[in-house]
Amino acid sequence: MSTQGQRTALAVTTLSFVTCHFAVERLRRAYPGGRSGFFIAPQVIIIYMLLALIVLLMRADISRLILVTSGVFALIWFYLEYLITSPYRRPKLALVGSGVTSNLLTIADLDVRIIKDFNLGSVRYDAVVADFENLDEATERFLTQCALRRIAVYDAKRIFESFTGRVRINQMSENNIGSLLPSISYERIKFAMDIAIVLLTLPIVLPVCVITALLIKIESPGPIIFTQQRVGLGNKIFTIYKFRSMRFDGVVTQQFADEEDPRITRVGRVIRKMRIDELPQFINVLKNQMSIIGPRPEQPEFVARFDTLIPFYSYRHVVKPGITGWAQVRQGYTADADATRIKIEYDFYYIKNCSIYLDILVVFLTVKIMLTGFGAR
Repeated sequence: MSTQGQRTALAVTTLSFVTCHFAVERLRRAYPGGRSGFFIAPQVIIIYMLLALIVLLMRADISRLILVTSGVFALIWFYLEYLITSPYRRPKLALVGSGVTSNLLTIADLDVRIIKDFNLGSVRYDAVVADFENLDEATERFLTQCALRRIAVYDAKRIFESFTGRVRINQMSENNIGSLLPSISYERIKFAMDIAIVLLTLPIVLPVCVITALLIKIESPGPIIFTQQRVGLGNKIFTIYKFRSMRFDGVVTQQFADEEDPRITRVGRVIRKMRIDELPQFINVLKNQMSIIGPRPEQPEFVARFDTLIPFYSYRHVVKPGITGWAQVRQGYTADADATRIKIEYDFYYIKNCSIYLDILVVFLTVKIMLTGFGAR
């Protein structure tokens, strides 16, 4: 005969499993980075722990054995589902016309086929894609017929954004009014969360900072903290703080640091790979100059240079810069105008789609790259 604790555990685990299903599906559908199996475990663990914590705070009896066992089986189930269904989740798209539709041909997550003579044949497509800014009358009629046949019709630009995590903007007319401006309520909530995260993580961060400072001082002479001018919200200049990771020669040059830069010390190479050198920027967060998540701030000289080469470069300064960001976890290190142009497209995508949910995704991706060293410099 079941006890009250077992019945409570059954209800909690059922709710947790259903919540995990919708959370995993939402992440895989909404964001390019969410299509990685890496995010299954964090989501399942967090959801099970939160619901279990709520029950415990309510002082209700619950079977811990059932709860833990259910969580383990849920992890196994969602990973098996991911491995089995991933090959069948590639959308099959029919491309019509020209324009930006050609950009979709290089995306690995899509099964894309160019359609000529407005004939889909006997192939069943998930959607028809066209460049809505370059439609002639014949294409418009064909797309209308597709919609009447219950075949989804999408703008190529939106599909490109969804599967690459980048937003391409070359003209002001391409930007919907306000689409690249975060809401005021989101900014307020995010600032409160930034402060809370900094304060709550201090017991872990402070010992790491003390050990890092000692190692830097022992290895090479010079200041422990490296300061530099960066461009932040509204194109305003501020001073950024980092642990010094290079030899100190008294002369600071404005240049990109290559991954194999000989100036990098042994300690510096480790703290760069693990992103520990960024921890002093918690001071910038407390001073309301930076956020935990946002576009990385650049040096004024680079901003001035790229602003002349890349349209809308300064648009990335409509939000506070971040310690980590969407461009960093998706692209990593950039050292030239072409790579920076792609980086800006990632920044635009973040600004256009910024939300607490996307911020959490960036945190997960940051943990992943801290373990792999992706994009370290």
